[in-house]
Amino acid sequence: MKDTPSKKRYDTAYEARPEQVKHREERNRARAEMAKKGAVKKGDGRDVDHKRPLENGGSSAPGNTRVVSETTNRGWRKGQSGYDPSKQKK
Repeated sequence: MKDTPSKKRYDTAYEARPEQVKHREERNRARAEMAKKGAVKKGDGRDVDHKRPLENGGSSAPGNTRVVSETTNRGWRKGQSGYDPSKQKK
């Protein structure tokens, strides 16, 4: 999808919504905690995943976060990761 001016305005407004700002802050905090523990580092191709998504009432508590590959965390939406929820650690 091309980045048209109207799409850019929409994205900017969406990302500025208080709920989105709060979730972004929580995701950043969770990543910083994992980095402090040495579980992730910048450019390592790994993401901090929330087992129960923030959008569904999850938190960034240690029991709700785990480190997974970018492909597993992001590719499932596109069907590219081979993501199988039954094979994920609980």
